[in-house]
Amino acid sequence: MAFENLDANSIIFFLVGLLISTVVIYLVTFLLGQRRSIKLAIFTAIIGSIVYGIAYILLGNGFLSAVVGGIAWLLALKSIYRMGWLKALIVAVIVWIITAAISTLLPTAIGPL
Repeated sequence: MAFENLDANSIIFFLVGLLISTVVIYLVTFLLGQRRSIKLAIFTAIIGSIVYGIAYILLGNGFLSAVVGGIAWLLALKSIYRMGWLKALIVAVIVWIITAAISTLLPTAIGPL
């Protein structure tokens, strides 16, 4: 079952990731002229998590699941924010770059313990 490995750390990591994704999605869409609420950014981040989760469950951990999940998230982003494919792609790439940078820097931000 999928919940066997669910512990407090997993939940905390998911919630922190969701918070970071929400803020990044909100800021990027705001800067690109999509004046929407933070609630919509939260919804978009949750949909992104669900889409990628389904892709990984159905296709396993690999490049194909990342591509399929990415395309599905582009479609969701396009629909949720009512933007064109190119703008959705630009938003997705910027969000991906920023979240990748944050996920690289965040674990090392407090220094060695």
